[in-house]
Amino acid sequence: MDLKTLTYLVVFSTFALYFGIAWWARASTTSDFYVASKGVHPVLNGMATGADWMSAASFLSMAGLIAFMGYGGSVFLMGWTGGYVLLAMLLAPYLRKYGKFTVPEFIGDRFYSRTARLVAVACLIIASLTYVIGQMKGVGVAFSRFLEVKFEYGLGIGMFVVWVYAVLGGMKGITYTQIAQYCVLIFAYTVPAIFISFYLTGNPVPQLGLGSKMADGSHIYLLDKLDRIVTDLGFREYTTAVLDSKLNMFAYTLSLMIGTAGLPHVIMRFFTVPSVKAARSSAGWALVFIALLYTVAPAVAVMARLNLIHTVQPEAGQHMVYEQRPDWVKKWETTGLLKFEDKNGDGKIQYSADESRNELVKIDPDIMVLANPEMAKLPYWVIALVAAGGLAAALSTAAGLLLAISSSISHDLMKGVLTPTISERRELLASRIVMTLAILVAGYLGLDPPGFAAGTVALAFGLAAASIFPALMMGIFSKRITAKAAIAGMLAGIGVTLLYVFQHHGIMFIKGTEFLGNMDKNWFLGIDPKAFGVVGALVNFSVAFLVTRLSSEQPPERIQHLVEDIRIPSGARSALHH
Repeated sequence: MDLKTLTYLVVFSTFALYFGIAWWARASTTSDFYVASKGVHPVLNGMATGADWMSAASFLSMAGLIAFMGYGGSVFLMGWTGGYVLLAMLLAPYLRKYGKFTVPEFIGDRFYSRTARLVAVACLIIASLTYVIGQMKGVGVAFSRFLEVKFEYGLGIGMFVVWVYAVLGGMKGITYTQIAQYCVLIFAYTVPAIFISFYLTGNPVPQLGLGSKMADGSHIYLLDKLDRIVTDLGFREYTTAVLDSKLNMFAYTLSLMIGTAGLPHVIMRFFTVPSVKAARSSAGWALVFIALLYTVAPAVAVMARLNLIHTVQPEAGQHMVYEQRPDWVKKWETTGLLKFEDKNGDGKIQYSADESRNELVKIDPDIMVLANPEMAKLPYWVIALVAAGGLAAALSTAAGLLLAISSSISHDLMKGVLTPTISERRELLASRIVMTLAILVAGYLGLDPPGFAAGTVALAFGLAAASIFPALMMGIFSKRITAKAAIAGMLAGIGVTLLYVFQHHGIMFIKGTEFLGNMDKNWFLGIDPKAFGVVGALVNFSVAFLVTRLSSEQPPERIQHLVEDIRIPSGARSALHH
């Protein structure tokens, strides 16, 4: 069976599984749609959280970025993993104890203000929509490759698939679909890594293969060999390159961490379990499931970069003849994500850090994970499996984000503010309509995102870090913060972050809308716009505490009791009195 037929068979089999699960677990009530009726087992929820968490950015883009950025790309590993620990320890159990449907609902109740709830809705939509643009980029990359069509057509097909099972199933359908998607994506990520690690180093464990010697008899360590090759081509040494500066790298990592802890679509997962204890257990299981992929990613990145160089330069000083390029190069050229330009007219592929001589003029980092098995000439079934895994990763997170957007509008905006008397049936219909519109908007913006999938996602994390995370932290751990302070903090945090992002990327990523264009793009202490969320968070905290200090207002007594009830474990108060 040829590769294309086998890929179609594997991918469409997984789609049939997702659609079947969505139909079996379709939502019939708003509780089903928003929180799966709070009846998901902690282990299953941990697996679903892993799939929700490990998006196209994790599966496709993270290893691709590390492949080209080297050590500097580790910010994604450190930031996203560390952020999940923050979320599990500082937010998830307390929000589950509060027991409502959405993050804006908690913010509205805690800060006793409809305005605070509306501001939280706006912040959630901005962050989630930016995030889902990155997922749509991943959907387009995966679909365009396995269908061998242009990126735009692949994106359109992916949008339809997300629409079918996300709109039908809601949180209940999405949860059980994500369990299946986790199994697909983790198997698809680790199996090729095992094959390639064994082929290159003789060690079948990728995490250990990364630090092993080459199996070619040279007795050179894998990382040492890559360092030599990339420096010979004029690139920075792979194992020491930082991300612009150490300060920028620190800010990037911290922004991703606190942005992770403030992402509503991940927090919502902890509303689906039956108790606070189950939420803690679910967080622990999710970390285990996430680690299975995240610890493999650096090995995948290194091996993909080495395989890419060996493809275009089989021996030192030799270059591959373009007409003899392998099939995987031809197929990725069809998508427009890989481009060759014969600058010297010799008909050979020249790869170099020197832009004037480099003839691989475009290598989208997002293709590296999908292309790696083909570069390594692995069996067809492994290549087909990776395509299915990439699609599973992108689809699972896109569905969770779209649910967060739809619930914030239908439940927080319509039910909570505009039309409080709306019936459950109409609210469910509104949720599905909003989700459909969100898919269309995200797909349109995903046609021309402001960069690679993980870069776009990093912007979303920065926006969540600057707005939602500080409000949740202050809402849970401070009884003094008032409604005015929380609103001012959220507006200031997201405002300064958006301003910094706009001067580089333009308004909503529409080309030609940049302003402050005379400034260096990283004008504030050399911090990248995608890392600026940590500065926005500091502004948020500072403004909120300043407003509280200058105001004579105190939160109502019932709100202070609410904060105590959220933080103190069940039964502990009565024990203290004794």
